[in-house]
Amino acid sequence: MTHGFDPATAFRLDGKACVVTGGANGIGRAIAIGLARAGAAVHLLDRDIAALHRTQDELAAMGLPVTCHGADVTHQGELEAAFDMVAVRSGPIYGLVNNAGIAIRRPATELDQADWQKVMDVNLTGVFLCARTAARQMLAAGRGSIVNMSSIMGLSGGGLYPNISYQTTKGAVVNLTRALAVEWAPQNVRVNAVAPTWVRTEFIRPLLDSPELVARMKSITPLNRIAEPEEIVGAVLFLLSPAASMVTGHTLPVDGGVLAQ
Repeated sequence: MTHGFDPATAFRLDGKACVVTGGANGIGRAIAIGLARAGAAVHLLDRDIAALHRTQDELAAMGLPVTCHGADVTHQGELEAAFDMVAVRSGPIYGLVNNAGIAIRRPATELDQADWQKVMDVNLTGVFLCARTAARQMLAAGRGSIVNMSSIMGLSGGGLYPNISYQTTKGAVVNLTRALAVEWAPQNVRVNAVAPTWVRTEFIRPLLDSPELVARMKSITPLNRIAEPEEIVGAVLFLLSPAASMVTGHTLPVDGGVLAQ
């Protein structure tokens, strides 16, 4: 930053069009609130239309207007239509948070190919398709920032429960992030990832319903607790914002110290 670091503006996204996939619930909803409070023109993308509108109404009641787009991240045509509408309403996309994801938690020997493919399609192909579609606007504008959602499961072998397809995709997202960062850096488009620990959302509700499993999660977490959705927002906002203008190709764990051991 040629004019010095100003914390009052470095973390602001005023007027910048930002898309959050999987934005209707959980971590995506929390990120949407954070980006809207940072001044971004927030666009939520999700295939759950009813949940999208509930979230839109909730945020509007907070004085945080957002725009919703029903789309499936595995369908290129739906993505193109949604991202084109973002540009029409708010200008070229500046920020993308690739948050949409699914998990099918079964032992490797019991996971059939169809279910393996479902997870690959959403968690890996969907991330690529969204990044590619948004980047076409970003590259043309000569600026942009993408944050992909990985997981501590993409940086370790896990072990508390079987989740092979999810872990595989989240590990692939880490290297996809590196590759896209290198490819698009000459056009000033940054690509980073966040790797959360277990976060208290409906996404992991079946896991949280087991007191024994929760106790094991906490026992391997130096901070000794499960994360809240709001605790993921700061890392995402940092990586999207001008404060991270020299950061690209990085995966930032938000894990309470799990991976430090």
